[in-house]
Amino acid sequence: MASSINYSILFLIIALLSLSRITTTHAARGLLQLPNLPTIPSLPQPTMPQLPTIPNLPTAATLPPLPSVPSLPTLPAVPKMSLPPMPAINPIPNMPSLPTIPNIPNMPKLSPPPSN
Repeated sequence: MASSINYSILFLIIALLSLSRITTTHAARGLLQLPNLPTIPSLPQPTMPQLPTIPNLPTAATLPPLPSVPSLPTLPAVPKMSLPPMPAINPIPNMPSLPTIPNIPNMPKLSPPPSN
């Protein structure tokens, strides 16, 4: 039952694809059978106006001198700060060693049961 539904869906898809192929073919054939269209005349090329010339920038010799900047008053000297000496650092004590793990005794091996 389920396979017949799958086959019918597959058949429907193939039928739809073949019908769309026919309409595409008819449209392409219709475009190919159109009469020759008149050619489009070439348009005249527009003429670009001349760009304005860039004026010459003034050179350093023609520029007026810059006004002088008044000098800033000198700042008074700041007294030097001195910090007290650092206290002596005690050496780091040695870390205790980790205890060792005792050996685990072996478990006795059990023999497999006798076979018949």
